Amino acid sequence: MEAGTALTFTVTLPLHTHIPIRTTNSNILFPLKPRFTLPSSSSFSAYSYRGPKPKRDLLADWVSQNDDALRPLPIYVGSASLFAVLLNRAISGIAPVANAGSSQSRADLLTLGLAVTNILTGLVWLSIRPKAITVVNPQGVECKRLCSTLPDDALNELLWVWESLSDVTCCRSFVIVYGGSCVLQIGFAAESFPGHGEAVSVDANKLMQGSVYQGVIKSGAQSYLANLSLYPGQSELPFLPSNTQAVILQPLGDKGIAIIGGNTIRGFTASDQAWITYIGEKLDSTLAKYVKQHPLTSQH
Repeated sequence: MEAGTALTFTVTLPLHTHIPIRTTNSNILFPLKPRFTLPSSSSFSAYSYRGPKPKRDLLADWVSQNDDALRPLPIYVGSASLFAVLLNRAISGIAPVANAGSSQSRADLLTLGLAVTNILTGLVWLSIRPKAITVVNPQGVECKRLCSTLPDDALNELLWVWESLSDVTCCRSFVIVYGGSCVLQIGFAAESFPGHGEAVSVDANKLMQGSVYQGVIKSGAQSYLANLSLYPGQSELPFLPSNTQAVILQPLGDKGIAIIGGNTIRGFTASDQAWITYIGEKLDSTLAKYVKQHPLTSQH
C-alpha cells in the first residue's frame, strides 16, 4: 500500500468549510482563521476511511464485565461434580471401597480427580486478580501549537488526525517533530510552572539527540511503551503530562516522529497501532511535500 492511499480524503477536503476551534487554555502559534478549522461531521459523510479500523472483542468485553461471577465458577462446577460422584456411589449399591478391577471405580476416581482440579483452579482464580487498569486525568494544561509556515490543507490534515485519535483511542497528547522542528503540539502537556498555565514547549533539537528518537528512527518501526513509568526514556519526554500512562512513538519516514500519549496503561490496542502506522505514512507523505517547498520553522 502506498503512503498516500490510507487517508487520501484529508488532502481533498474543502478549505472553505468552517467549524470553531476550542481555544480554552491554548497557546496558538499562528493567527486563528476559519480556514484552519476542521470540516464539519456532515462534510465527512461523503468520504470513507479505507484503512484498518479498531474493533471490539465482544467475548473479552463480556468476560471482563462479569469477572466477579466467573472467577468462582470452577469451584461450583467442581463441588457439584464431587457431590454427584459421591451420590452415585451411595445409591448405586457399589461397595464403598474402590476396586481397581471395577470400571465404575476407575471412572469415579478419574471424575474425583477432575472435580478436585476444578476446585483448586477456582481457588487460584480467586486468590490471583489482575491489577485494575483505570483511566487517569492528565496532570497538565491544554495547548495547541502548530507550525505557521504550513499551508491550509496540511494544517487541516494535522488537526483531523488529532481529532480522530482523541475520539477513538486513549490519546490525550499529540506531538509531531519533523524536519528538525516541532510541527504540532496539541492536547495536554506538562505545565512549565505550577499555577502559571503555560505548557512546556518541545525542544526539537534536544529530543532528536536523545536515545528514544534515535532508536525509533534507526529501527524505522513503531515503538509502543505500554506502561511509560517502567521505561527510563520517560525523562526524554518532559513535555508530556507527568502521569502519561502509555506512549506510541511512530516514525515519519526518516525525517520525523509522532509522539502519541495515552491516559491508560496498555490502552492502545493492536488495531490502534496498525491504524496509527498508516496515519504515520500519510503524514510523512504530506509533510515531506511541503518541506521541500517551504522549510518548516516553529514560532513561539
